[in-house]
Amino acid sequence: MPDKPTTTTQSDAYPLDAPSAYPAAEIARAWQRERPGIPTESIGIVTPLWRLAKLFADDRRKLLTELGVDPATLDLLSVLRRSGPPYEVNTRELARRTLVTAGAISQRVGRAEAAGLVLRRTERDGSRAVVVSLTKAGHDLVERTVDQVLTREAELVSSLKPDDRELLAGRLQVLLDDVRHRLEH
Repeated sequence: MPDKPTTTTQSDAYPLDAPSAYPAAEIARAWQRERPGIPTESIGIVTPLWRLAKLFADDRRKLLTELGVDPATLDLLSVLRRSGPPYEVNTRELARRTLVTAGAISQRVGRAEAAGLVLRRTERDGSRAVVVSLTKAGHDLVERTVDQVLTREAELVSSLKPDDRELLAGRLQVLLDDVRHRLEH
């Protein structure tokens, strides 16, 4: 029988598998030592973003499980609710706003419709476009859920002062826009 190791070591898991307390600066220094000359300046930005994304996603998923709502359904209902009265959007626009394929939107709408959260109909202009609208049950669910999700996420970022939150949000949007542009071309 092989010997069991007497010590355990922390391995570098894929960033979204498990957030680590291993500081990004240490990761950058290790790469600088092991691969001198390799650019490491992104590590101090990308690594905390990956880890924050993991923590936020896990926390949201846990809260939504407690509330009995899956993230895809909340995403669909939220887009409809944010559209304003009469809370309806065509499926093409839903796909664009949720960043998923038309097939994925069709599945989400089907599940939400079966649960009585949305209604679907063809566009009144005679085209084949499909319009999805919130039902009262869908509206009530999204109101209740979004209040709890946004309150929880506000708590999670409350260590930042309001000015710092605004500054960080602006800088992150600039970075997001630039990265999206670079990856599209």
